[in-house]
Amino acid sequence: MCSTSPKLLLNPRMASYVSMVASLHLHIRRIVFGNAHPRLHSTLTKPQLKALVLDHYSHGKFSNLIQNIVASPPVLHTACQNLSPSFPPPDCFSIPATCRELLENRFDVASCCLTLTPSFVLPNLKLKVVIEAIRMVLEIVYDDRFVTFCYGGRVGMGRHTAIRYLKNSLENPTWWFTVRFKPHRFQHFHVEKLCSVIESKVKDSIFIDLIKRLFQCKALVIELGADWLGRGLPHECGLCSILINVYFDAFDKEIQEMRLRENRENRELDPKIIASGLYSDVFYKPVKVYAVRYLDEILLATSGSKMLALELRMGVVKTLELGLGLRVDKVNTAIHSAVSEKIEFLGMELQAVPPSILRPPMSEKAIRARKKYLRQKEVRALELRNARARNRRKLGLKIFSHVYKKIKQSDGFKFDFSIENQVREIFRSWADEVVQEFLGNIDECQEWHRSLSAGDFLQLRHIRNQLPPELVDAYDKFQEQVDKHLNPIEARKAIEEEERRVKEEEEQNYSKGTVEDLTKLCMKVEAPEILIRKAVKLVGFTNHMGRPRPIEFLVALEDADIIKWYAGIARRWLDYFCCCHNFKTVKTIVTYHLRFSCILTLAEKHESTKREVIKHFSKDLRVYDMNGNHEVYFPTEREVKMMGDRNLSDPKPVDGALSLAVVRLASDEPPCHCIAHFCDKTTTVFYRVHLLQNRLNVSPLDKEKWVQGMGVIHESLNRKCLPLCTDHVNDLYMGRITLQDIDCSYCVDVD
Repeated sequence: MCSTSPKLLLNPRMASYVSMVASLHLHIRRIVFGNAHPRLHSTLTKPQLKALVLDHYSHGKFSNLIQNIVASPPVLHTACQNLSPSFPPPDCFSIPATCRELLENRFDVASCCLTLTPSFVLPNLKLKVVIEAIRMVLEIVYDDRFVTFCYGGRVGMGRHTAIRYLKNSLENPTWWFTVRFKPHRFQHFHVEKLCSVIESKVKDSIFIDLIKRLFQCKALVIELGADWLGRGLPHECGLCSILINVYFDAFDKEIQEMRLRENRENRELDPKIIASGLYSDVFYKPVKVYAVRYLDEILLATSGSKMLALELRMGVVKTLELGLGLRVDKVNTAIHSAVSEKIEFLGMELQAVPPSILRPPMSEKAIRARKKYLRQKEVRALELRNARARNRRKLGLKIFSHVYKKIKQSDGFKFDFSIENQVREIFRSWADEVVQEFLGNIDECQEWHRSLSAGDFLQLRHIRNQLPPELVDAYDKFQEQVDKHLNPIEARKAIEEEERRVKEEEEQNYSKGTVEDLTKLCMKVEAPEILIRKAVKLVGFTNHMGRPRPIEFLVALEDADIIKWYAGIARRWLDYFCCCHNFKTVKTIVTYHLRFSCILTLAEKHESTKREVIKHFSKDLRVYDMNGNHEVYFPTEREVKMMGDRNLSDPKPVDGALSLAVVRLASDEPPCHCIAHFCDKTTTVFYRVHLLQNRLNVSPLDKEKWVQGMGVIHESLNRKCLPLCTDHVNDLYMGRITLQDIDCSYCVDVD
């Protein structure tokens, strides 16, 4: 018997997949064992990394993820690229040496951490790269297994995506509640349970042991009920988000089963029965359950009764406390009416309202203004047509006078080419436009029709009998053409029909809107105006009367740095609340309070007036460089007006930018490397960190003085000094990077 090669039994797609995985393994072996230079290889794309991870999947589990995937230079270089897209080869640590430490299971997590306080530990860049590699692997393992309402820590599943789902899919909610947790960190029990959940999919003791060591050394900290998850603060990493999703996965599956069970018990009516007209006057709203979870923020809503909402709340609290061992704040986990009460979720306020609230009909004043605008538009169009006709007449007279003059001076035109066709085409187009314009004017057509058809003696019978038949037939044909093209009856009928159709459509839309207001509820998302104004007043943008004021603390900064600090806060606020219904309020705060507070701060620094600052920097706060080129960092008024709900991003809240200010030191320190991720520049300047709570001497636990829900940076970083290059300090001011993107383990104390 002849043996058949296994490769011949594979289809082309599978063969290409196997060859790609084999080439990846060969490439990794060459790098690890010294056959290829570690700096000359490329990073992995997401399909390549996914193929590499899936190659280690067998019998329902992933195996040897640390030794075969995480401990490979291409994966670590891909993690470096995720931390900094334009990263050079790292000089602060060796990737091959890190790979060998992971392969031999001697990677020391404690030596890669900086302990500022017993509860606040910062990992260095080497450990951040390893953590990012673990996150990439777990993302491929679990991302396709999460439920659809799981947001946060996933690609394309951010805050705005969750809000877009609520606005588009949540219909007729009657009762809802958000789950609130008492502030508490993951303890040994939670870590063991998390590892047991991971072990159900990952068969790798080294992988599980590394995650446990990260929690033991406090390089990984998960604190539920706090206000720092998903905010880009330095004591947070991307691995925390996906581990939270893994821990809550069983809870999500139970909620999904509950939703499916309610949908089965409350089926919708058959569309054929609705189309038959038997239930045309009946509005049937099936009971549905909706759920959204963004990390540790959970929202559940139902279109059913309050008893159903109570059962949902009891089941959710029981699962979280007994099943996951979490501490739920039962007092704040209260049921609210979706119609009469607002509820806070993801830093925004939600409320169920009729459709007319979101899309209000035009008022009588607005309708009159619109009609006036349309009339003015028609007048301008008529003036433009008249001007075009007048110009054409002038041009035609000039052409004819020029032609007549040339004919008189010579025997005729002599050209090497013929232009008769072009001239004829131009005059034909002009004539067609004139005729169409004439036929479109009903009054002129009616006047010509009256003059050509009324009072003609050829219509008298005794006259027609005495005339030749050819003349009578010619006159009848002429009258038919006159009636066909100039009779305004048909045109008037068309106009009346269009007016009647428009009126009927308006009545139908009004009746439809009235019925929808009585039978349908939509989601209204608003920015918390009271909290935003309280934050503006807390930071010092406004005084006690709500008017802009200067921030004297920022006078020590350069002019460009002052504008960039304000611009970073303004852009973060605009990006975060662009999906809200009252976005105009946020625009007003940015364009008025923040802009003029920045202008007044610059005036305070230069001991000048507001008018002089506006004259120098302009109202858009332009900054000029050494070459005389101007740059605009602060959002211009035109740019703010054009902003809206157009993206599905996951913007960071403004908390980190509001509570942080870095001031350049006047002392001459020796040059050192920039501590931004993978920045090899040595032309750095030291900047001292000043935190808002320490500058104002306000405790974040004081609910009366502090803004509710606003996260804070740990106070152990206050007055620490960060060596940063010019590019990265600009990015830090503008909010493009946060302290999470800086290796804060290298921060120093400078007197």
